[in-house]
Amino acid sequence: MRHRIAGKQLSRTTSHRKALRRNMASSLFEHGAIRTTEAKAKELRRFVERLITIARQGTLYARRRVIQALGDRMICDEDGDPTGQTIIQKLFDEVAPRYVDRPGGYTRIIRLQERRIGDAGVQVIIQLVEEAKAGGDQPDRTSRRKRRAVKRHEAASAVPAPQAAGEQAPAEEAAADEAAEAPAGETQEAEAEEKKDE
Repeated sequence: MRHRIAGKQLSRTTSHRKALRRNMASSLFEHGAIRTTEAKAKELRRFVERLITIARQGTLYARRRVIQALGDRMICDEDGDPTGQTIIQKLFDEVAPRYVDRPGGYTRIIRLQERRIGDAGVQVIIQLVEEAKAGGDQPDRTSRRKRRAVKRHEAASAVPAPQAAGEQAPAEEAAADEAAEAPAGETQEAEAEEKKDE
């Protein structure tokens, strides 16, 4: 029985499963996103997030632990020529510093509509979450409720404060009475005359 054994076998031997996990993690760090099946992505997420958490420390000991778990290889461009950077260098220099203030949750799994040809397996994209830049490039995200409350507050502060009920100016009372008695066309003319007088 498999009591207290975490992780899925994925119908592979231990060595095959480790190699699969290492290769997929290397590809994820190199490209930022990969397409795979849902079961593999969920297993990969656990492995990748542990590596990023270790790499955030930035120490020599952390680098050795990541190399032991992941291995290391050169990154090549589209033509197959080496770029001079390894997976571990990219992880420690570019990926891990993005998540220094983030307490976990470095990856995102997005399910795709189309299924894999052959066995109709559920396809997903697993990608590294992009951290918001400190310069304020992204818009401020507030809820709709808060935005509406701010608008109401601004509108309320723009309107002058109402006077007490008995202190209404006599000119305003006369204008209100005339507006109630006169038809629409005459009220516009009266308003135009009042503007001229002012």
